[in-house]
Amino acid sequence: MQVPLIRLQCGVNSYDWGKVGKDSAAAKFAAATPADDFSIQDDKPYAELWMGTHPSNPSKDLTTKRTLLDLVQDNQALMSKEINEKFENKLPFLFKVLSIGKALSIQAHPNKKLAEQLHKRDSKNYPDDNHKPEMTIAITPFDGLCGFRPLAEISHFLSTIPVLKNLVGESEAEAYQSTIKGQETSQKMDDEEKNKKALQTAFSALMRSKKEEVEKASRELVETAEKEGPDFAGGGGPSNSGKELADLVIRLNKQFPGDIGLFVLFFLNYVKLEVGEAMFLKADDIHAYLSGDIIECMAASDNVVRAGFTPKFKDVDTLVSMLTYNYAPIEEQKMDPIDYPYVTLNRDAYSSGSTAKLYDPPIEEFSVVKIDLKKKGAKATFEQIAGPSIFICTTGNGRISVGPKVEEVKPGYVYFVGATAEVVLESEDEEFTTFKAFCELHGGEDAGEKEKL
Repeated sequence: MQVPLIRLQCGVNSYDWGKVGKDSAAAKFAAATPADDFSIQDDKPYAELWMGTHPSNPSKDLTTKRTLLDLVQDNQALMSKEINEKFENKLPFLFKVLSIGKALSIQAHPNKKLAEQLHKRDSKNYPDDNHKPEMTIAITPFDGLCGFRPLAEISHFLSTIPVLKNLVGESEAEAYQSTIKGQETSQKMDDEEKNKKALQTAFSALMRSKKEEVEKASRELVETAEKEGPDFAGGGGPSNSGKELADLVIRLNKQFPGDIGLFVLFFLNYVKLEVGEAMFLKADDIHAYLSGDIIECMAASDNVVRAGFTPKFKDVDTLVSMLTYNYAPIEEQKMDPIDYPYVTLNRDAYSSGSTAKLYDPPIEEFSVVKIDLKKKGAKATFEQIAGPSIFICTTGNGRISVGPKVEEVKPGYVYFVGATAEVVLESEDEEFTTFKAFCELHGGEDAGEKEKL
């Protein structure tokens, strides 16, 4: 039987928001195992490297050129019986590298039920029927808009940015502020429901503003940001300074002049992630990535409901009706990785402070491990798991082995590893970083010990 270690050739998508040429990690990683017709063009944006079985950009076996989907359907032992049955013989996750040069659209991904409805109604704009919870891990400094801010911060901005209040509408803004007053952080179910309803009403009013009104208001907003600097937006809220917000408005206006997104940012958390920091977005959570390179893992879907910062199809009515309207400080969306328990480090790895950190979101389709080997000769041996894995190297050189099969690893190299295979990573540099995405429904040999978050 074939050793279940397969080097993959993965495609890169060129979207307008991607980083240009060799500045794009997605492009550089794609070029490490290029398709026959691929070479990096200096003036072209490269946005996403896709690793998985999704038909929009399927990965292929480098040697045979067969798609990964063909391989896992042809040899069902590669995924495990349980995963094949539950996910219909398809890899349950889509693994990506995103290189973000300018803002992605303000968007959310539908839950499973809504995805089925949207796909049935409009398969052109909603190409599959799956939900798309997703996790982001920064591999360079990243910033983005993610989830609704604490309610008191939104209220502060409605009071200190007159053009924002005008777009929302005087009566809608005041109704929002009077509803939430005194119960902004209440955990009573009735209060939370009233708060969410008030937030939905105010946000919907903003999103349905007339185009000409938004363009006029945005000119005034940018002028105010340029003039006031650190005093902008009443000096900012607890989460962001006035200068930070002013700079953000000016920067985003250069990318998307007169866009509704310039006002949406006052409703959403503005987050910065350092390398290795991560956050998890449930289906129906609103977000817009702004800059940086990230590892992203998600359920295997390409459904996006967009409403700003984009020339693509916008579906404002669906967006404002589908959102959860959960509101919280960004710290609550950041993830705390833990030590991955099913790996053994050799002496060189242990003594050099090498790590294997698990990012484990509260869903069953995927988890991700970040492996940092910090010395030549450092080794990490991964126990067998009852599911498939995909590895990508982002830094340094090393080797990956399954049984007798040993393959070289360089930045951008991607490998698929089948279920129940023990995997060994060994570093040939002082810094060797890889990411492993995997799905395991019932745990490995120690199934009773592992519980999903």
